[in-house]
Amino acid sequence: MDIGKEFFGAFGALGHKAHPLASLSGIGSLVSLFIKIVFVIAGVSLLFFFILGGIGMIASAGSNDPEKAEKAKKTITSAVIGFTVVFVAYWLVQLIELWTGIKIL
Repeated sequence: MDIGKEFFGAFGALGHKAHPLASLSGIGSLVSLFIKIVFVIAGVSLLFFFILGGIGMIASAGSNDPEKAEKAKKTITSAVIGFTVVFVAYWLVQLIELWTGIKIL
């Protein structure tokens, strides 16, 4: 079943210009699209938490509240752990792609 043609028609939902999802040809391409979106969302959220932790560290430097500094350190530590998980997941996807020969990303 061609997912793109089934849901978006031969020319796509936008008329003469094909919809980006119209190029989906099966469940594999849908999963690939989902994986790409998840990696982008993970990257943006990691950047957000790194910035949030950095601002927390800067803000806690001027005060005598060690709890704020500890909270900022935990935020940055969590962001580093999250980055490691996303990095390992990306390379696992790359290895699966290499071993199976199926283009995922």
